[in-house]
Amino acid sequence: MIELFLVIRQGGVSMEMLIWIVGGVFLLASVMLLFYQRRIGRGLASELEQLGKVTKHNVEYELVLKAMKLCTWHIDVAARTITYDMDYRDANDSFVPLPGTSLDELVAAMADNDQQRIQKSLEDICNGRSDEYHEISRVHSKDGGYYWTEAYATVATRDTEGSPKTVVGTSMRIDERKRMETALVEARNKAEESDRLKSAFIANMSHEIRTPLNAIIGFTSVLPDVQEEAERKELINLIQENNHKLLRIIDDVMNISKIESGKEQLVMSTFELNDILRSVAETYQPNAVEGVTISTMFALGTLNITTDLNRLMEVLNHLMSNATKFTSQGSVILGYDAPADKRVRIWVRDTGKGIAPEHQERVFERFFKVDEYIPGAGLGLSICRTMAYSMGGNVGVESTLGEGSIFWIEIPV
Repeated sequence: MIELFLVIRQGGVSMEMLIWIVGGVFLLASVMLLFYQRRIGRGLASELEQLGKVTKHNVEYELVLKAMKLCTWHIDVAARTITYDMDYRDANDSFVPLPGTSLDELVAAMADNDQQRIQKSLEDICNGRSDEYHEISRVHSKDGGYYWTEAYATVATRDTEGSPKTVVGTSMRIDERKRMETALVEARNKAEESDRLKSAFIANMSHEIRTPLNAIIGFTSVLPDVQEEAERKELINLIQENNHKLLRIIDDVMNISKIESGKEQLVMSTFELNDILRSVAETYQPNAVEGVTISTMFALGTLNITTDLNRLMEVLNHLMSNATKFTSQGSVILGYDAPADKRVRIWVRDTGKGIAPEHQERVFERFFKVDEYIPGAGLGLSICRTMAYSMGGNVGVESTLGEGSIFWIEIPV
């Protein structure tokens, strides 16, 4: 600087000129430094902005995972291993493999029926035969049961030859969705069954109601023209018989409607069972074919039970009516076994035609009739089962074709 000053002095440059030169150099250097700092500052601001975006993206990404209760994982294709990265599923029994678990172990955790399909889908995406993976399967839970899962995956990175290197995916529990699907299927099946029953009901009722009505109308129309007393009495008996049939059909329909609507409540009472069964047996003795005996058989000399007497009587009447209707020779016995586990089984044993094994469960279905030529709407045994269920019991049959049947109702005492 001193040498520069001497040179400037020898050259005749004044002090003022020297100050201006030095000031200009300093100002230029300051401006250049300022521009450099601003450039660095802009770069830092841009980097901070990008870092903020990445941080925001990660926060939003985790928020989505939490909201949808997902877990994320990736597959090392070369090693054929899977690692779960984040898991926001809210169930505690979910399968969570250790980092680096082999795909074979993952497949083994699936339900047996799903393993082959899952194995093939994983091989397809790892070998490049497919770019995406989407499977729904059942997985063994920690408590020994199963849960439903839905998984999506895609190829994340590839090697220089274009083969998959890394596969990333996500899984979620869909137990609730599966329960809803099952409920919807059941509702649909119930609706279809209801429609089928309605059609069957209309078809059967139109036939069963018309038959006694036609008899009543026909016999009533010719009754005034009949002069002989014996013939008139026979016609009157036929008219009364068909009146009872018609009334029985209407009663059956009303009973089913009341029970299924839930409007008819149980009316509990305590009574002596032996007396009730004797009364029922005496009622059906006149209805039996000549030569068929109706009797009772009790395990105890007396037995008091508490249940809905009207519903029990309805069941017993149906069982006794069927027994006398299908028994042309032998006997019909009404009785019960000794109570066990606070339940009593009341049965009707007959020596009628019996029921084939393939029909023994179906006879309790509505409108099912083993013999279409026997009068009846096919509602009686269905009503028996419905009423037995309503009393906390059950009904069933044991039968040998050609030898007879034992229909029973088991109820709490």
